[in-house]
Amino acid sequence: MFLPVNHVVFLLRWYFPHSIGPLKAAAFVSYNMAAPEPSRCCFFVQKKKRFCKMVAGKGRKYCGEHDGSGSRRIVCPLDPKHTVSEDKLQKHLKKCNSREKAKPVSLSELSRTELETLVDKLKTAFKGLQCDLEDSVQSHPALHHELHNPKNGDSAHKHLKQQSSILGHMEELGLLGRGRCFVEFGAGRGKLSHWIHEALKTCEHLKTCEDLQLLLVERCSTRFKVQNIWTLWCKVPLLCEKKLPLVGVGKHLCGAATDLALRCLLETAGQSEEEEPPHKRLRPSEPSEPRSGGGLRSAPTGCGPGPVLGLTVALCCHHRCDWRHYVGQQFFLQRGLGAREFSAFCRMSSWATCGLRPTNQRGDGEEHEPAEETDAVNGFLSASEREQLGRLCKQLIDHGRCHFLQMKGFSSKLTRYISSDVTLENVLLTAVPLTPHSS
Repeated sequence: MFLPVNHVVFLLRWYFPHSIGPLKAAAFVSYNMAAPEPSRCCFFVQKKKRFCKMVAGKGRKYCGEHDGSGSRRIVCPLDPKHTVSEDKLQKHLKKCNSREKAKPVSLSELSRTELETLVDKLKTAFKGLQCDLEDSVQSHPALHHELHNPKNGDSAHKHLKQQSSILGHMEELGLLGRGRCFVEFGAGRGKLSHWIHEALKTCEHLKTCEDLQLLLVERCSTRFKVQNIWTLWCKVPLLCEKKLPLVGVGKHLCGAATDLALRCLLETAGQSEEEEPPHKRLRPSEPSEPRSGGGLRSAPTGCGPGPVLGLTVALCCHHRCDWRHYVGQQFFLQRGLGAREFSAFCRMSSWATCGLRPTNQRGDGEEHEPAEETDAVNGFLSASEREQLGRLCKQLIDHGRCHFLQMKGFSSKLTRYISSDVTLENVLLTAVPLTPHSS
């Protein structure tokens, strides 16, 4: 029987409290020389007295760095810290992490001619698309008391109005009911989930969750981990066990977070861990196997949640979208647009809510990253023209998302779900399957 190295070190510290340093090193070397970790490279690194901790490809014994079966390996010209197969050098240079990254388009660096060209491309791309959105402010009785509670200030009242309208739209679409799992993306403090629970609880169901699940998803670091979003379902085994139908919700889901949420719902739900995208090489400090106990844990291979019943997501912060994650790439390419135009339109989208005003005067009480404000358009575009073009940029980006949903078999719609005096970010994206789910 073999003990994990931390157990060995604990026992050594118990019996030899004054000699743990060299004994710990000896135990660690002995442990690491025993065998490579599962799914890791079998190459033994003499200098470090341990096996390589890089992930080996499926069906392979060695990682790309130590696989000698291919062509001669050479030092990467962009970063001498790693090597690459000589016959794959050109392909590697296009995706090497040390390559020079394309910078987002800065409006302040564009000439007037370039900006005019972008405006023309925007208007051309919008031909045949619906410009006028329907106004549909809904409400739900679950929030009636709080909406009329004088103790709530103006900021709280604005949030309650938005939450009430979102629940009203969910009810209208037939998404608000028990026997399903609500996944709130960008949950923050989970207020939207709270009101969903309040709307659905009854005297008979106050203490049970067998036919109602609420999953709150929020980023836990300064950067969105795409891989973590992708493997979300396999890390919540209860979803796989119950397989309740899913409803995606979100209130002010900023920029690329909306696209990640759509991919999570419609591209990865039901996939097994073997079907997910290729894993990046893990750092030596990252565990090779999921840890058990506490927090989210790994579910059995081949698991998957129930079908997606629909979604209601309040959109915002289009200037924080990212071409890499954007679900409407095909929509843009069909209109002769690419990553450069997308980046520019993302920056221009902030004109819809900022105009010539400071970015913090938005009236929605949300904490959003300010957008770029200094550019070369002041000389030939008025504030109202900028605001109109900003709205077109937002709608074009959102139409790309609707196109993505349509390709996935969903009927989608963009609606102004609340008045602009409550929040300038007042567009709701809703979607339900074209073919209703039969329970």
